[in-house]
Amino acid sequence: MLDVLPHAAATPLASGTGRDGVAAGSPALPAGGPGPASRGVRTAPGGAGPGAEEPVTALLTFTVAQQICGVPALGVRDVLGAQAITRIPLAPPEVAGSLNLRGRIVTAIDLRRRLGLPARGPGAAAMNVVVEWSGELYSLLVDAVGEVVALPASGCVPNPPTLDPAWREAGRGVHRQAEGLLLVLDVERLLAIG
Repeated sequence: MLDVLPHAAATPLASGTGRDGVAAGSPALPAGGPGPASRGVRTAPGGAGPGAEEPVTALLTFTVAQQICGVPALGVRDVLGAQAITRIPLAPPEVAGSLNLRGRIVTAIDLRRRLGLPARGPGAAAMNVVVEWSGELYSLLVDAVGEVVALPASGCVPNPPTLDPAWREAGRGVHRQAEGLLLVLDVERLLAIG
């Protein structure tokens, strides 16, 4: 298992996202002056600070089996608590089912199953990170949702060769932080089931 970053924000982001795909009403979304913080992102330690010219990537962080992961924040459309999910007969095991999001049917993908991990314990509810891919909405079922962080694009290094094949296949790379590794997941690869 990878080293993990301490999860600074244990409270989930509020439901609903702004025009830029960042969750509205989140404690990680301070109002204020120029810089990443005013755009709804927190600059992580080791990241580019305000006024830096290096391109940054905004990632929504979450945990799956105590591993900190992230997906590009601009692709995130909503963050939801536990939802009623209807099982889809004959669907692959990674497909937890479908849910109704304001009249739209959303396919729910269980990231634990997708990444070859054991199921959540009894009574453990999953959070939903709703992403858009190719015009369709998908819910990624995760253990907990963190915050939006801005990390330097140059800080993303290739996946370690020792990474489990399922994680390596779904990952874009890792950001090495003082506290451990943040695994950047590729939404397209996560959704390539079959």
